[in-house]
Amino acid sequence: MGDLTSTRLSVVYIADYTTDGDPVFKVRQFRNILPQASNENLFNAAVAISSLQQNELHRVERNNSYELAE
Repeated sequence: MGDLTSTRLSVVYIADYTTDGDPVFKVRQFRNILPQASNENLFNAAVAISSLQQNELHRVERNNSYELAE
């Protein structure tokens, strides 16, 4: 794999429910995350951030970008 260039943390919340009872999701994205940050640290940060929200935490995602070279 190429060189890791950036990491983004996405925190997915359940913002509401449809009339059918299906969840409506809201995503908060945090850029400029240290690529060296561990998955555990990112998850703990997301849980801490979500404790300040009114919406229910649904999922935490880590998105890494790599520079691909031949």
